[in-house]
Amino acid sequence: MSLQVGQPAPDFDLPSSTGERVTLSGLRGQNVVVMFFPFAFTGICTGEVCALSEGLGAFGDLDAAVVSISCDATPTLTRFAEQEGLSYPLLSDFWPHGEVSRAYGVFLDHIGAANRGTFIVDREGNLAWSVVTALGEPRDPAEYTKVLQGLA
Repeated sequence: MSLQVGQPAPDFDLPSSTGERVTLSGLRGQNVVVMFFPFAFTGICTGEVCALSEGLGAFGDLDAAVVSISCDATPTLTRFAEQEGLSYPLLSDFWPHGEVSRAYGVFLDHIGAANRGTFIVDREGNLAWSVVTALGEPRDPAEYTKVLQGLA
């Protein structure tokens, strides 16, 4: 399944590392960076979520919320967020396993996890931009800022 720019982004309702449930529809009215990552406690993934956490001020200035989603269980994501000092919610797509990752077209059956995919959803809930990279290829959060500046 391939999502197209302009179409409604699939809604989700997932548990977070902070113990709350987060829905995409609940973030309507602001732009949202939805970043999928394969596994907590791994090199590239840790670097990417930490970079987003460090850049939260810039995203907030652009009226954008940030969520990161993996197929890790919620307790794993809670520990990961605590260890790395992350200041935004990590969402668990653990059960039904990979359901949201599948809806966004980034679930990898052969490893049972999400691929590296980032989707920027506009204030109305439509897909404004996306990028999907290979497992070992990190993404550049500066690209997210450029896209969000264009939506301001």
